Amino acid sequence: MKTMFPQTLALAAVVAFTCAAQAGAQTPAAKPKAKPAAAATAAAAPAAPPLQITGTVPGLCFLSREALLQTSTVGQFVNDRMKQLSAVVQAELTTEQTTLETDAKTLEGQKATLDAAVYEQRGQALQQRGAQFQQKVQLRQRELEATQQKAYARILQAAGPFVGQVVTQRTCGALIDANAVIVGNPTMDTTPTVVQLLNGSLTQFAFDREHLDQPGAPAQ
Repeated sequence: MKTMFPQTLALAAVVAFTCAAQAGAQTPAAKPKAKPAAAATAAAAPAAPPLQITGTVPGLCFLSREALLQTSTVGQFVNDRMKQLSAVVQAELTTEQTTLETDAKTLEGQKATLDAAVYEQRGQALQQRGAQFQQKVQLRQRELEATQQKAYARILQAAGPFVGQVVTQRTCGALIDANAVIVGNPTMDTTPTVVQLLNGSLTQFAFDREHLDQPGAPAQ
């Protein structure tokens, strides 16, 4: 997702730390005569406390665009609206799929009484309808994705001035993506303040599903 924030912001490139878990590791077989005392000691071992960062880096701030989209009032509105649009698409596709399945069963039931050429002709027509249905499924998926991307872009664009305001107030020298931070001091996080400012400015906007099959629609 492309950020819509002003170009005046100083953006630092940070590589996010990733942790891969090994798959298929085998658990060693338990010894036949394990000592109860050893098991009790292991069970009583205290869990490591969560890592907390109390220090700060002057001029360094971070922002979570994902949190902004999920926790802001307008972000939640967009997510709810996307669920509505998805439900409409699902109902449309389910109806068409049911019709195809019914017609296929009807044709199969007529196989013994139909002329072979007629049966083959109707079968080919049914296959063509099935292929067109699959194309529609893929089209609707792309349309929903394009709709969400466009709505999210509008939110980020609206949040841009508030990001700039907060960055200026906190004299941030660099603003990094919160996803690239393993653990950070919450005082360096600009997200809650930006969300609060955005909530006071924009709570919702009207939008509908994008129609990529219409002339002039952007290619996906």
